[in-house]
Amino acid sequence: MTEFTPMTALAGGALIGLAAVMLMGALGRIAGICGMFSGAIFAEHGDRLWRAAFLAGLIGGPLLYAVFAGRPDFEMTASWPAIVFGGAAIGFGARLAAGCTSGHGVCGVSRLSPRSFAALGVFLGVGMGVATLLRLAGAG
Repeated sequence: MTEFTPMTALAGGALIGLAAVMLMGALGRIAGICGMFSGAIFAEHGDRLWRAAFLAGLIGGPLLYAVFAGRPDFEMTASWPAIVFGGAAIGFGARLAAGCTSGHGVCGVSRLSPRSFAALGVFLGVGMGVATLLRLAGAG
């Protein structure tokens, strides 16, 4: 069962915003996860450590939560091929849009970037369209 709690959502959003501001203030970098991930693999050697640390925090945070607060009820209903295809489609789309939803949605929109507003509109529009088509097809 999913239960919306406004205070938890507000705290989570504030923490995401704080992390993005701290990264921009400390290193002058955008907190776009797809670019950060590819940079952790392909960037110059001196630029990999902060990227790896940020990504470790993204993975480690939920793991720590699960250890101390218990694992939430969760059921994956999609097949592994669907998950792999979805991940590849996200990666392709992020490259095509020169950024992902975190880079454009959190950082770009907060900087009032017209390109980010356009990219976010496309991300959301395509997501809503695909979700609607899947529901109509009985797959969702």
